[in-house]
Amino acid sequence: MREKLSELLENNRSAVLHRQFLIYVMGPYKSHATEDAEMFDFLETVRDDLRREGYNAFLATNPEIPLDEMDAGTQSLEFARASNVVLFVVPNHGKNLGVGIEVGAVLEDMSEKQRERVLFLHQKGMSSAMIGSIGDRWDASVRTFEDESELLDETRLFIRDVMRKEGNGELEPFPRSDR
Repeated sequence: MREKLSELLENNRSAVLHRQFLIYVMGPYKSHATEDAEMFDFLETVRDDLRREGYNAFLATNPEIPLDEMDAGTQSLEFARASNVVLFVVPNHGKNLGVGIEVGAVLEDMSEKQRERVLFLHQKGMSSAMIGSIGDRWDASVRTFEDESELLDETRLFIRDVMRKEGNGELEPFPRSDR
C-alpha cells in the first residue's frame, strides 16, 4: 500500500521536502460535498499547512481509490498502516461519533510500537468518553489545541519526534503492514 500511495500522491507533492514520510490526516467528515463541507475544508487546511511545511500529508480522498475497489474502512486501516504518522483532528464543530469508531479501529489494528505514530488532537472544549479512553486504552498521544496555529505547532512537534525516533532507531524508518 505504501508504494501505491506514493504513486497516487505524486501529483500532490510539488513542494514536499519529505516525500517518503507519509502523514495520514483523519477527521470527522462523511463527504466533502454535503453538510460536512466545513469540516472537510478544515482538514484540507491542516493538510495544506503540513505540505507547506514540507511534509507529505494526505486525506483519505487524495489517493482517489474507488470505494468499489476498497471500502472506506479498509482504506483507513491500510492508509494508517502505510503512514509514518497518523493524525486524528477533531475541532469543536466536528462530529466525534464517526471519528471515535475510526480511531478505535485504527488503534486496535496497530501494535503498541506503531501507536507511537498516532496523535489525536482535539480542540479545547471537545470531549467524549471515547476521547478520554484513547490515552488509557491504547496509550496513544492525545493533545488539545485552541486554534489552527496551536494545532500546527502541536502537529509539527509530534512529527519531528517521530522523525527523530526513526532516525535513532527507536521506530522502524518505514511502518510495516503487519501487526
